[in-house]
Amino acid sequence: MEPGHRVVVFGAYGHTGRFVVAELRERGFVPVLAGRDTDKLRALAASCPGLDVRAASAGDATSLDRALDGAAAVINCAGPFATTAAPVIEAALRAGIPYVDVAAEIEANVDTFAHFSDRARAAEAIVVPAMAFYGGLGDLLVSAAMGDWTAADEAHIAYGLSSWHPTAGTRAAGKVSRDRRDGRGVRFTNGRLEYHNDDPRVLEWPFPDPMGTQAVVGGFTMADVVTVPSHLPIPEVSTYMTTEAAREVSGPDTPAPAAVDELGRSAQTFCVDVVVRSGGSERRAVARGRDIYAVTAPLVVEAVHRILTGRTRAVGVASAGEIFDAPGMLRALSAHLSVELPRR
Repeated sequence: MEPGHRVVVFGAYGHTGRFVVAELRERGFVPVLAGRDTDKLRALAASCPGLDVRAASAGDATSLDRALDGAAAVINCAGPFATTAAPVIEAALRAGIPYVDVAAEIEANVDTFAHFSDRARAAEAIVVPAMAFYGGLGDLLVSAAMGDWTAADEAHIAYGLSSWHPTAGTRAAGKVSRDRRDGRGVRFTNGRLEYHNDDPRVLEWPFPDPMGTQAVVGGFTMADVVTVPSHLPIPEVSTYMTTEAAREVSGPDTPAPAAVDELGRSAQTFCVDVVVRSGGSERRAVARGRDIYAVTAPLVVEAVHRILTGRTRAVGVASAGEIFDAPGMLRALSAHLSVELPRR
């Protein structure tokens, strides 16, 4: 990869977008700051001298084409992705550059696979949705845990968050998703997504030490139910969330994340515990780290780096575990994640 590749960050001034911009600069890329709010773009540019500012709106194809002109890739950090993903993917296809986003919205990710898989494959283009803490990390962990298994009976992804103070973007995306499914719950069972009105279950999950057993909400469904089944034949994919984090993210009075270090990270810590079962065998993969929004930045930037250096295994619309070497990518993120993978 040549140094100084220009990477457009759409939604650069958002909470996660700022982490992505900083990570791109740290890795030697040149971020191009894009989004619909010119004043916010200029304010961000004032703290990042020398970076190009390009105002663009998901509803204005011409502005998106201008924003992507001359770029090597685009990272979409602007939710709700139900509104922004398709227009930015279209612009990336016109520009002939890879598209990567950090969408946690289940329905938006379903739409990306449904609407763009054939076109992107035919164009030999790369589109990677949900390359973030939700969707991307879980998919990498499940893929790494699978190892030489070609199929499994079930995959369980348990999120142990010490807290969850949602950003404005998280709240907006969550509302869009709830509205799209009329307030119903969603799960991946019997090989397909199902919508339901069942009450959530609370159960105990045995997280590895030092977290230990915690109460979790069963059926707290995240983007992993789209990314994992997109390439792995696992008919049952379940996700869980610690009860306190689930309560906080839905609480109207929960404050936004507060920075406690020089990098802008919050005090939030996490443990993602993945268990994959096939027959009578079980495999486990674990990732620990800090700040789910901040850790999305190295995940998505590592993805762009691997795409631009040709370290990919698929074209078209592909999730993290399908397009990248999952164990290798997880180990490459050791500065940001502590990972335990099954021994072979």
